[in-house]
Amino acid sequence: MPRTSRSTAFGIDIGGSGIKGAIVDLEKGDLATERIKYLTPKPSTPESVAEVVAKLVKEAGWTGELGATFPAVIQHGVAKTAANVDKSWIGTDVDKVLTDITHCDVTVLNDADAAGIAEARFGAAKGVDGVVILLTFGTGIGSALLLDGQLVPNTELGHLELDGHDAEKKASSAAKDNEELSFKQWAKRVQRYLQHVENLFTPDLFVVGGGVSKNADKWVPLLELSTPVKPAQLLNNAGIVGAAMAAHEKFAE
Repeated sequence: MPRTSRSTAFGIDIGGSGIKGAIVDLEKGDLATERIKYLTPKPSTPESVAEVVAKLVKEAGWTGELGATFPAVIQHGVAKTAANVDKSWIGTDVDKVLTDITHCDVTVLNDADAAGIAEARFGAAKGVDGVVILLTFGTGIGSALLLDGQLVPNTELGHLELDGHDAEKKASSAAKDNEELSFKQWAKRVQRYLQHVENLFTPDLFVVGGGVSKNADKWVPLLELSTPVKPAQLLNNAGIVGAAMAAHEKFAE
C-alpha cells in the first residue's frame, strides 16, 4: 500500500555503483520500509538510471514526495558535473527526468548535501546552531555546509587546493587505501586538510562521514583542532533520509 502522509516521504540514493531507496519516517529519521538496492546500470545514462528509479518507486507503491541524491553539483535540479556516472548527465535536468518517469513530486540534491541534512535533523549535528560542515571521506571528499540547520548547497570542499594538490587526492579514504597508509599516517593528512577548512570557515562543528567513519575511534581522537569533530551517525542511510527530508521540506509549505 502506498504511504503518502506527511509523516513519510520516499528517499533514493543514486551512486556510481548502486541505487537504493526506501520510505522514510520523517519523525524518527529512520527507514520505514526495508531498503531496496539495485546495481547502477552500465552505462549509467539518464534513461537507464531513470528506469531503475522508476522501478524502485513502483515496487514501493509510492506516490507523493520523493527526494533523490545524485553524485554531482546540482543547480536548480540540473546536473553541472557527473562524478561516477555517465558524462551525458552534465546539463541534464535531473529533477525533470525523474519527475517525468515517476510522476512524483521530486527534489534532487547532491549526495553529500543530503547527508548533511540528515545529520542536522537527526544525527551528529542535531540542535547545533551556527556553522556545521559535514565531510564524507570516500572515493573523494564530499561536503555539506549548514548554517543554523539550513543547507548552503554545492560547496565541493573536497576540491580545495592544498599544498599544490586537489585536497581529496591526498586526504580521501581512497588515498589511504591506495597508498596503504595507517590510520595514524592518514590522520595527519586529514588534520592538515581540516585545519585548512577550519581557517576558511571557522565552523562550530565538523561531522565526518563516509565508510571510514565506522572506524572513527582509530583516527578522530588523533585530530587536534579548535573545532569539535563528531562521527556521522546515520551512515549508509544518510543519503536516503536526507533526500526524503529535503523533498518534504520543499513541499511542506
